[in-house]
Amino acid sequence: MGTGGDEREGTAPDTPDGADDRLWGRAEQAAAFDAIGDRYDEAFPHKEGQLAAAEWLAAAVPPGSRVLDLGCGTGLPTAAQLADAGLRVVGVDLSTGMVGRARANVPKAEFVQADIADLPAGEPLTRGGFAGVTAFFSLLMLRRAEIPTTLRAVYDLLEPGGLLALSMVEADVDDVSIPFLGHTIRVSGYLRDELRQVVTDAGFEVIEEDAYAYAPASADVPPELQVFLRCRRG
Repeated sequence: MGTGGDEREGTAPDTPDGADDRLWGRAEQAAAFDAIGDRYDEAFPHKEGQLAAAEWLAAAVPPGSRVLDLGCGTGLPTAAQLADAGLRVVGVDLSTGMVGRARANVPKAEFVQADIADLPAGEPLTRGGFAGVTAFFSLLMLRRAEIPTTLRAVYDLLEPGGLLALSMVEADVDDVSIPFLGHTIRVSGYLRDELRQVVTDAGFEVIEEDAYAYAPASADVPPELQVFLRCRRG
């Protein structure tokens, strides 16, 4: 993975004294996805792995269950797929623009603008309030140090025995700046065995694992190996 602009790989640009560089990075990340908008779905038109994982979760939870789409983006395809399956969907995304698109695309669902690494307590994100959670490529946007904490928060949001459908791009990187659809974003990743260990350490049982070689439609985004884990809260 390369870097974008003048940023050093894996670091944030200089910030004013006393500023939290990670908060600065979050604002940059949100602004990038606000600007990318519907181009994200255009760059990733074929989402077989994501559709299959969401279908598994929708079939495995009780009818009418509450489910959470973590990093929902435009709401397509996952929030729409889960809502169409008769589930009560809550979606969360850092990008205000993405949340607005999700509300328009999936009016049956509820959407919240929030940082997935610092989810607000209380309704609609109640502890033990969800039968299932999807987190498709959203953990990529965090530092590695934040991913275990976020997974523990997901664990707490799930009811006992609740299900998690998770995907990441396999990559041995931590908070690296990369060019993405004409903007700069920051990403992290793991090799497959490391990812499985991080998820297990957060209290989840990995039920099944799939991997897909994926070539995005946009020449701005390189081919990638997508790893999907189907998990149960222990």
